[in-house]
Amino acid sequence: MLKRIKDNKEWKEKNKKYLKELQNFFDKADNIEDKNLKQLIIGQMLRCDDVLTKIAENRFQEFYQLGYKNAKGE
Repeated sequence: MLKRIKDNKEWKEKNKKYLKELQNFFDKADNIEDKNLKQLIIGQMLRCDDVLTKIAENRFQEFYQLGYKNAKGE
């Protein structure tokens, strides 16, 4: 299940609110004239997004395992 979650990013990539906010961020970042600062900010945001994605995927896995365990016990 975990591999399927990590391979399937639809839960994130098709979320209209997420995509709108991401586009909003990149639109604002485009207005930063200092290229080095712009790259640092974008890079940091992408690292934060990656960490948050991993946290969400781990939580999905925990809830899947809990549900599976509970279902087996019934």
